[in-house]
Amino acid sequence: MKEKQYVIALDQGTTSSRAIIFDREQNIVSIAQKEFTQYFPRPGWVEHDPLEIYRSQIQVMEEALKKSGISPREVAAIGITNQRETTIVWNRHTGQPVYPAIVWQCRRTAEICEDLIGRGLSVPVREKTGLIIDAYFSGTKIKWILENVPGAKEMAERGDLLFGTVDTWLVWNMTGGKVHVTDYTNASRTMLFNIRSLTWDQEILRILDIPQSMLPRAVTSSQIYGQYLLDGVSVPISGMAGDQQAALFGQACFDQGDVKNTYGTGCFLLMNTGGSLVIPKSGLLATIGIALPDRLHYVMEGSVFIGGAVIQWLRDEMGLLKSSGESEEMCLNVKDNGGVYFVPAFTGLGAPYWDMYARGAILGLTRGTKKEHIVRAAVESMAFQTKDLLEAIQEETGLMINALKVDGGASLNRFLMQFQADISGISIRRPVISETTALGAACLAGLSTGFWQDLEQLRQGWRLERVFTPQMGEKQRRLLLQGWQRAVKRSQGWQQE
Repeated sequence: MKEKQYVIALDQGTTSSRAIIFDREQNIVSIAQKEFTQYFPRPGWVEHDPLEIYRSQIQVMEEALKKSGISPREVAAIGITNQRETTIVWNRHTGQPVYPAIVWQCRRTAEICEDLIGRGLSVPVREKTGLIIDAYFSGTKIKWILENVPGAKEMAERGDLLFGTVDTWLVWNMTGGKVHVTDYTNASRTMLFNIRSLTWDQEILRILDIPQSMLPRAVTSSQIYGQYLLDGVSVPISGMAGDQQAALFGQACFDQGDVKNTYGTGCFLLMNTGGSLVIPKSGLLATIGIALPDRLHYVMEGSVFIGGAVIQWLRDEMGLLKSSGESEEMCLNVKDNGGVYFVPAFTGLGAPYWDMYARGAILGLTRGTKKEHIVRAAVESMAFQTKDLLEAIQEETGLMINALKVDGGASLNRFLMQFQADISGISIRRPVISETTALGAACLAGLSTGFWQDLEQLRQGWRLERVFTPQMGEKQRRLLLQGWQRAVKRSQGWQQE
């Protein structure tokens, strides 16, 4: 019998499903990826097909195994990480979704949120959930489905419907409908979960008119949830975390004060604030960051809705790029941004602005503007937005951030990483393994099955690939930041005008 030498991470993202196989030294052995369809039925609306999500995720797992020649008998565990807040409601008897998945980026529930804010619920929701009332989170998306899908409300009241974020949907399907769970990190992003008591909040459920029978059982991020039959071999599903918390774990940010930023579809900056919950006074969020059986740490988070997705937009919708990788070369083909600023507020602005009605804007165009300037401005927007988050977290905590761990697909762009160091005035630390979201899911799964022994072993596995240090002068940095702030102000409140 072959010894179990590998862990599979299922990384279900906003634009693609991936499967990555890791060995005991945390090396990537095999990887497979498949993009899936994005639906934009109305301006500001974003949807996915839940069945396509599940099919694509299983396909890439099978492909990664086939490419590597690894036998299912060599797999010790499966970990899952996922796009957070995306909302799926399905029939518990048939397994059929009653409506497409409403994606975290979707702004359709902005009016519901405005009503809740107008009713004076901002403070109690923030104190209980650590979140602000915003269309970003799952709670109002569930309410929208129940109120707008014919018969859904009655089915929910009869106990016939289930809700889940994508992690829950995957586990439910992988276990043949036997297991309906979510982990604390994902639960804390629904705007329904009390992050103090670690329970679904009855008052918020009542306000949104959501039956608790729809909700999954909330558990830790590292335990055995159920078994998946992989080519006839039973493999434990034993790790689960939202993508940003998984990246925090994969970056070995186990201690208070550790900070990481992920450059994925969005950009997400998280600081580990330890075991004590601190509710931010600014536009940052408090959320559950690490949820082990013997350790629960909170994080302070800044969320940027559109990060790497702006490059995908330039490629797919505008045709300015043939591939995402081409963006780095185009940035370097011009000496600066030519005075062009790109605010990618396609679905509003996240932290620290939280403007549901902001929309994308490209400003500073002249007759001499080239497509390279627009591409460079788009890439720079990721660094500018991250700088906003760094300043907000430093102001909130009083802690100076001198170094930032980075990961995600866009962290491979050397121009972006150098510009991030320059515009932030801090060093940027990029690990050997940029797929830290998947690595975090694998580590959580491996911990609960004994594949890895403890956090210290995982910490020793983190390896530095490169450090980017600031090269820009203070005057240039100040002028660029002033231009960015002017551009942001122009984009705000656009949809309301």
